Amino acid sequence: MTGRTALLVGATGLVGGHCLGRLLTEPVYSKVTVLARRDSGHRDERLDERVVDFGALTAADVPAVDDVYCALGTTMAKAGSKEAFRRVDHDHVLKVAELAHAAGATRFALVSSIGADPDSRTFYLRVKGETERDLAAAGFECLEIFRPSGLVGERDDRRLAERVSIPLLQAVSGLLAGSLRPYRAVRAVTVARAMVTALLAGEAGSRVRTYAEIEALGA
Repeated sequence: MTGRTALLVGATGLVGGHCLGRLLTEPVYSKVTVLARRDSGHRDERLDERVVDFGALTAADVPAVDDVYCALGTTMAKAGSKEAFRRVDHDHVLKVAELAHAAGATRFALVSSIGADPDSRTFYLRVKGETERDLAAAGFECLEIFRPSGLVGERDDRRLAERVSIPLLQAVSGLLAGSLRPYRAVRAVTVARAMVTALLAGEAGSRVRTYAEIEALGA
């Protein structure tokens, strides 16, 4: 397993930042390539960071790679429109997957969302579901999809809705049992650890991970 290479997109986000830190401590990886819209601030001899335009991504931006970690995403508020949101959370993710697969990647981990469903009436969840569906057809030997609910952790841009909802989710977390358990808040660092653990295991096939499995894998 030594000498593997990893590709990470979304490294400047909450989960992606933790994921990058984790990848750079893994002796399995001899090289970690980051595609980002801005510099992540990390420095490491194994890190190859490339500032790119995801809307104009080409094969030249993606080196030979084994494992892909995708924490790329935006919000409706930041995107400004449904079309712009879909471009980031669906189109850009699928473009990364297409180019990485062509560059030799066999394993892919995605941060999605609880409730993702291509048939959802909610636009956000429908786009997330469409992304999951289309990734499943991309040809990866191992596809790990992570569906957290509320993410706990410090962001550079503290979103108002999260400042309100995350403490609430934490407060009622113990009450969310049975079919509601997947809606428990989870720490972003736990999601990142779970992603790395799952891809390093490399179990063939496609799996969806929610709260309980995320907690177990990220312990």
